[in-house]
Amino acid sequence: MITSQRWAEVDLGAVSANCDLIRRHLPKGTRLFAVVKAQGYGHGAVPVAHAALEGGATGLAVATLEEATQLRGLVDPEQILVMGGLLPAQAGRAAATRCSIAVSSHELAEALAGAAEQVPVHLKIDTGMGRFGCSPEEAPGLARYIDESPGMRLAGTWTHFAKSESDEAMTRRQFELLLDTISRLGVGPGIRHACNSAGARNHPDFALDAVRCGISIYGCEWPGTKPALALRSVVTHLKAVEKGSTVGYGSLWRAGGQASVATVAIGYADGVHRARANRGDVLLRGRRASLIGMVSMDSITLDVSDVPGVQVGDTATLIGRDGDQVITAEEVAEWSNTISYEVLTSIGPRVERRYSE
Repeated sequence: MITSQRWAEVDLGAVSANCDLIRRHLPKGTRLFAVVKAQGYGHGAVPVAHAALEGGATGLAVATLEEATQLRGLVDPEQILVMGGLLPAQAGRAAATRCSIAVSSHELAEALAGAAEQVPVHLKIDTGMGRFGCSPEEAPGLARYIDESPGMRLAGTWTHFAKSESDEAMTRRQFELLLDTISRLGVGPGIRHACNSAGARNHPDFALDAVRCGISIYGCEWPGTKPALALRSVVTHLKAVEKGSTVGYGSLWRAGGQASVATVAIGYADGVHRARANRGDVLLRGRRASLIGMVSMDSITLDVSDVPGVQVGDTATLIGRDGDQVITAEEVAEWSNTISYEVLTSIGPRVERRYSE
């Protein structure tokens, strides 16, 4: 019995196995922070966090205080790193979580300094990303301020690579700048970490004390990992169209001859990007069917002329396997003019998550 017209099948066993594979790729003793921000990249933060810890992750990383609160009780609070840039006005709430807090500025450090209990702080240093982080020149003074403040403890020092998937020279410069800056702090740096997924994959020698892996634990952008998510919907309508007939908003697709068109109950409100208009495939009955016309809010249309026996109620696979055919999130990203991260995090709340181990 169909309970939902659109759903994501999440394989938590794959998440655990991916974490184990990543850990085995790294120097012995390297800690793994599983990045579960944005609802676990669309998979579900709490179930994914459980699975990642089962796979050997020792910590969790998120972007916001609200995300950190969702994970309460899964690990010691200090093993949850809030990576996002917080406002000084949020210092009280940040301290109350007892989680590790990323600090990039004197303003936030000063706001945390008066906390009743010591806040574990990870000092972020901008080595080339140009986003969050204090400058290498500011870092020693800020580190000493944190170290001397009764309300804070320097629990970690870190940076973020800008092009670790494609630019070895820049990544090495960032890494060496981090090490040089740490050597000048004048205080113990705590846990040192720099690598994201691409950094950990391409530069395991840069792992330091810990790595932060997000996309790879979900089975993307790392050869040998297993995709943890399949995205599916159902055919809700079938029709035959004549040569010259058009389909969808803007009449972007016109039939070159007689054709069979299937409407599938998933659209841009659910994460199918409008850039997919007339681009890419969906799996039906173990075959590829072309997505035709503009993506609507609640539906897409497929040319199923070459897929025998399609019926209303058939399962349509947008990401995942159907028979011998597979569509990956990376493939969908190419059709959508984006990256696999956005494909996964765009999957909307109307899509039911179904978990297996």
